Amino acid sequence: MPLSDDQNSDSDSSRLSESTASSSDSEYSRQSFNSDSSSKPSSPASSPPKVITFDELMAATRNLSNWTLAHEIAVNANFCIKHDDYPQNSFAGTVKQIVHKAFWDHLESELNEDPPEYKHAIKLFEEIKEILLSFLTPGANRIHNQICEVLDTDLIRQQAEHNAIDIPGLANYVINTMGKLCAPIRDNDIKQLKATDNIVELLRQIFHVLDLMKVDMANYTIKSLRPYLWHNLVDYERTKFQEILEETPSALNLTTEWIKESIEDELSSISDESSSCPGADRSSKPIISPTLVLNNGYLKLLQWDYCKTIPETLITDEVRLQELREKLNQLKVIACVSLITNNMVGAAIVDVPDFADQLKRISLPLLEGMNKKNFDLKEALNAIGVQICSIVNKSLSERGLPILSEEMQNNLMGQIAHIVEKNNPVCSLIDKRIQLFMRSLLALPSFQKCTPTMPGGLSVIQTEIEFLGSQYASIVNFNKKVYGPFYANILRKLLFPEAAMEKTEAETSSN
Repeated sequence: MPLSDDQNSDSDSSRLSESTASSSDSEYSRQSFNSDSSSKPSSPASSPPKVITFDELMAATRNLSNWTLAHEIAVNANFCIKHDDYPQNSFAGTVKQIVHKAFWDHLESELNEDPPEYKHAIKLFEEIKEILLSFLTPGANRIHNQICEVLDTDLIRQQAEHNAIDIPGLANYVINTMGKLCAPIRDNDIKQLKATDNIVELLRQIFHVLDLMKVDMANYTIKSLRPYLWHNLVDYERTKFQEILEETPSALNLTTEWIKESIEDELSSISDESSSCPGADRSSKPIISPTLVLNNGYLKLLQWDYCKTIPETLITDEVRLQELREKLNQLKVIACVSLITNNMVGAAIVDVPDFADQLKRISLPLLEGMNKKNFDLKEALNAIGVQICSIVNKSLSERGLPILSEEMQNNLMGQIAHIVEKNNPVCSLIDKRIQLFMRSLLALPSFQKCTPTMPGGLSVIQTEIEFLGSQYASIVNFNKKVYGPFYANILRKLLFPEAAMEKTEAETSSN
C-alpha cells in the first residue's frame, strides 16, 4: 500500500497489493464513483420530450461511461487494468518507437556535450518527482518531504549551472524509492534497474517501470473500491441511469420495445391456448402477469442476435449475456449428440465408462468458436461423429463384441450432422428443455438457492447447465433490483394504459 507516517519509510515491506493476473480492454477512469443518489430520485420520473443539446449528449455519454465501468468493477472480480503497448510491427508502434528513440538519442547527445547540457534531464527528474508523489497517501508526510527535498528542481538546476549535479546519485535515490513503493511483482524490474550502468538507458527504464507502477496503483484502487461499489451498486446504477434518462428521454426506447415484444408473445401464446380449448371465453380480456412478461423477456436474451442493439437497461451485462448464450449453444449441441447416440446405440455404450465426460472432452474443443460467422458447424459435427464411432467401437472390441456396422456408423454420423439443420426435432426438443430449466430458475425467489429439477435429456450437461443457470439468474435478479421501477412504469403503461392515463391526469391536475 502507499506509504504513510505509521509505516517505516525505509521498509521494503510497504507496497501496493500485487495486481491481479487477468486483463481487461477497458480503460481506467479517474472519475469518482461515489453515489450521488441522495440528491437524485431513486425511481424513474416522467419527463416531457425535449431537444437534446450537444453538451447534454456529452454529459450523458460520460454518465454512461462511469455507469458501465462501475458495474464492471463491482461484478467482475477479475477486472483489472493491463499495461498495453502498441504492437511493434504496427504503424502506431513504429511511430512511437521512432519518436522515443529520437528523444533519448537527443538526451544522450546533450549529456555527452562539454560541458553537459542538463535541461531535458532536469525536466525528466521533475516528472519523476510528480509521479512518485502521486503514489503516496495524504498522510505520508515524511517520505513526501524527502522526495521533494532530494528532487528539488530549483536546487538541481543550480547544481547543473555549476556542473555539480550528480545524475547517477539522483537516479539511485529514485530507484530505491520506487523499490519501497512498488508492488512485489515489480521486484525483478527494480533489480534490473540497479544493474543498468548507462544513465540514459537507466532513465528510460525508470519511466517504463513507473508506467507499470501506475497500472498497479490503478488496480489496487479498483480492488479497494470493489466492496464499496458492490454495497452501493443498486442505488448508484439506478441514479446514474435516471440522470441519463433526464438528459436523453429516448434512453428507454429499446427497453420498451423489448418488453412490448414479450407482451405480444404472451398474448399470442394465450390466443393459441384459447383456440385449442372449445369452451374458452374469448370475449374476456386476457390477464397477463407482469412478472411473467419480464421473465420471458429475459429468456429472449439467451437467443438474442447480438448484432442488434441490446435493451438500454442491459448494456452493462451485454458481454456476460453473450458469453452465456454462446456457452449454452455449445452445451445444446452436446446434449443433442448425446441424445441421438443414446437413442441409436444406447446398448453399446451402457458399459462405456465416463461416456458423458468423453463426449464433452472431444466436443468442446471442436465446438470452440461455433458462434463465429465463419465457423463450419457441420464439419465439427462430422468430426464429433467420427470420434463417437471410434469410442463405441473400441469399447465393443474390448468386450469381445462385434463393432458397429458401416451402415449403423453412417446412420449415426448422419443423424449427428443433421443437428445443423433448421428446425431439427432433436435440437428443438433440447432447446425447449433448456428454456424450461432457465424459466424455472427465474421463477424461484432470488434468495432461494435450490436448483429446479433438471429436465430429461440434459443429464450429460447437468453440471455445466446448473453453473451457467446460476450465473444467468444472478444477472437477472440484480438487473431487476436496479431497474425494477423503470420496468414497472413501462409495464403499467403497456398493460394498463387506462390506469396510467388516469394517474398522469391526476398528477397534472394536482400541479
